[in-house]
Amino acid sequence: MATGYEISLVICTYNRCRYLPEALKSITKQTLPAASFELLIVDNNSTDDTAAIARQFIALHPELNARYCFEENKGLSYARNRGMREAQSTIVNYVDDDALLSAGYLEEMLQFFKTHPQAAGAGGKVIPKYETGQEPAWMSKYLNGFVGKIDFGNEVQLFTKAMKYPVGCNMAYKKMFLEQAGGFNTALQFRSDDKYIFHQVKKISTQVYFIPQAWLYHYIDDHRLDLANFKKLFLKTGNEEKKRVFTEEGNLGVLKKGLEFVVKLSAALALFGFFTLKGHYLKGKYVLLSQYHTLKGFLAKEIYVR
Repeated sequence: MATGYEISLVICTYNRCRYLPEALKSITKQTLPAASFELLIVDNNSTDDTAAIARQFIALHPELNARYCFEENKGLSYARNRGMREAQSTIVNYVDDDALLSAGYLEEMLQFFKTHPQAAGAGGKVIPKYETGQEPAWMSKYLNGFVGKIDFGNEVQLFTKAMKYPVGCNMAYKKMFLEQAGGFNTALQFRSDDKYIFHQVKKISTQVYFIPQAWLYHYIDDHRLDLANFKKLFLKTGNEEKKRVFTEEGNLGVLKKGLEFVVKLSAALALFGFFTLKGHYLKGKYVLLSQYHTLKGFLAKEIYVR
């Protein structure tokens, strides 16, 4: 492995040429010297103008150590594994193709790993950036995961069970731990591979931290908030969770997770009643819908991802 780069920034993208240019533009504004990091754009077999946009960006920014990689196997886990293999530094930092990095993002991420040499991984703060400029009326803290919102305050701290795990649009792991964990699970092609890799890394090291200083905006377009899409995403989430749990724990784990989802649906029903009584019917409705469709997806057979 080459040692010239201190951190590898990986953007996995699929048919997102509408958003990719702004994400790439935010990388040009990083305070971390360009010589300290590399940028890997992993095209997950896109059929739009992604390749042309990526290559044009690389040509226009020779000061960046940027490379374009084409991964023909469809699925986010395949793309993330490709980024891991291609990375030429000891730290692999993943962000989404619709993420807008704060200017100090990479500098803060790298500084954290330098001052915490025992760390296996880290995840930063994620702030939703809505296309309309406003949070939808039905949004509540119970749906933070839907928009990838992560905010546990302003102090560095270990991820705990209550805090869950670093989300895929803002997570970094030392390459050695990703490799020891066996990489991302290619059976998970949609939403659960970030949770999967967190659990696998934690079997090796519990040192995975939340670092609020490495923050970014996560662009949320109107389509994502559409009710039909909302339901579809939770169906996929439930379906992927079944695959993840089966991979990690077998049939007994699937049974336990299914019972957990039934309990969560019951809790969502109670929250629906609570929100309705408080005059926030929409908030309650969407919490209930999220858990209903998660359980429905969990019980379903294979759900096509793309």
